[in-house]
Amino acid sequence: MKSGIRVEPAQKSDIPALIELLALLFSIERDFCPDPEKQRRGLECLLEKPEDGVIFVARDREGDGGAIGMVSAQLVISTASGTPSAWIEDVVLRPEYRKMGIGRQLLNAAIAWAGQKGARRLQLLADADNTPALAFYERLDWQPTRLFAWRIFV
Repeated sequence: MKSGIRVEPAQKSDIPALIELLALLFSIERDFCPDPEKQRRGLECLLEKPEDGVIFVARDREGDGGAIGMVSAQLVISTASGTPSAWIEDVVLRPEYRKMGIGRQLLNAAIAWAGQKGARRLQLLADADNTPALAFYERLDWQPTRLFAWRIFV
């Protein structure tokens, strides 16, 4: 694990760095395309409603202190569990910071936040072709489900 890494809630001033991180993520996911204006709007919406969602950033204190990684979490109500549930999204690190335990730190922050909000289940989606991400989640004991993700745009 790399020392000098700090994980904390994102601030509005982090949005340009978060847009860059999302561009990295969306460039490897076939279902999404980077669109800085859409990402800016989405990030602003998340930051404006801290009771419903959070973005955590990882910062390297030895660097410039900018965001080197991120994760977002949003609450929904689960009728299956009768409690809030949290959607985990946007798990991404700059390539030079991968395999150092930082992704685990980010996810742990999101898990702790969700638990404090009463969530008893967390779920995430991962691109089926992103083998490193799938292996990462498996190492952290995330369990695959038998559900498929479906979508429609309106």
